[in-house]
Amino acid sequence: MSGQTEVYSTIQLKPTLNIQQNVNLAPFTTLKIGGNARYFVRAETEQQVVETIKFAGDNDLKLFILGGGSNILIADTGFDGVVLNVAIPGIQETEAKSSNFGSESANVLESETVSMQRITVGAGEDWDNFVKYCVDRNLAGVECLSGIPGFVGGTPVQNVGAYGQEVAETIIEVRCFDRTTGEVISLSNAECGFSYRTSIFNSTYRERFIVLSVTFAMHQNGRPKLVYKDLIEYFAGQKPTLAEVRDAVLNIRRSKSMVIEPDDPNSKSAGSFFKNPIVSRSKLEDLKANYDRIPSFEYGDMFKVPAAWLIENAGFNKGFVLGEAGISSNHSLALINRGNASSNEIVVLKERIQGAVAAKFGIELHPEPVFIGF
Repeated sequence: MSGQTEVYSTIQLKPTLNIQQNVNLAPFTTLKIGGNARYFVRAETEQQVVETIKFAGDNDLKLFILGGGSNILIADTGFDGVVLNVAIPGIQETEAKSSNFGSESANVLESETVSMQRITVGAGEDWDNFVKYCVDRNLAGVECLSGIPGFVGGTPVQNVGAYGQEVAETIIEVRCFDRTTGEVISLSNAECGFSYRTSIFNSTYRERFIVLSVTFAMHQNGRPKLVYKDLIEYFAGQKPTLAEVRDAVLNIRRSKSMVIEPDDPNSKSAGSFFKNPIVSRSKLEDLKANYDRIPSFEYGDMFKVPAAWLIENAGFNKGFVLGEAGISSNHSLALINRGNASSNEIVVLKERIQGAVAAKFGIELHPEPVFIGF
């Protein structure tokens, strides 16, 4: 501890930044788990982001980028470095024109030409507020992504998706700070390398880019996207409006405790904790030889197998309890903090589930959240 105190005393805090010390991180996460950050900065401008990165670099401190805290598990020991909370606000409609870009996401025919609205959104805007903003203005493209917690800046990183829709379908470009070159750049949709729950931001160039804003192509008066089984069944042949689809998604998510609400005992979660595994046709055929009712969905020339089905059939049912950690009583994909769970309890539960699924089905489950401080 004496060494740590000596380091603290030699670091000069930047007067232009509000640099806080020993800030508990648990309240900034949806799991409500985590220790303290040695330094914490909430940046609401691009300049503050750049200055914070320089402060960390000048003092040889580790840097962690925190958004809305919806997809992370922070260790109880916290983070011995600088936590940069990118909270840049703003929604700006920058351009309107006719285009076929992203026509699939707006549920229009390829031959149709629709009015496209270009919207640039600050990385610190609340994601669901942005979805509501679009739906209220009859802009199609993100309606199925209602109720997902977190900030806009985190959505391209994970290529956030739900109910048959992904942000990759509407993102035009992502404005970033490049930590390698020290420059602010814009990356096109293609340059982001989007695939299932993946982008260059969380794979090949992990930790290189810091998202500052995201520009979307939204379709004025476009029809909602109805391809997901739950939504198709919900409307049973009707032609719903964007607002009706948003309401339906929120209702479905609430029934699974996948909307963060304080009075819900399942609300302290990181959402879906595991990605749905993608397997080859031969692997699926092997599985069906032993489990004829195993569900699957085509994903290109591969097949997506629901992680929830694998978890439940490996012996971990909804409501499973392990100390203060557990599985949501409404959704077997959500690991929850039942009260005062430690990060270690969540990790132990995660590993038990992974081990059971691997032993029974020969499939490795990969977690969605980012693990910090472990």
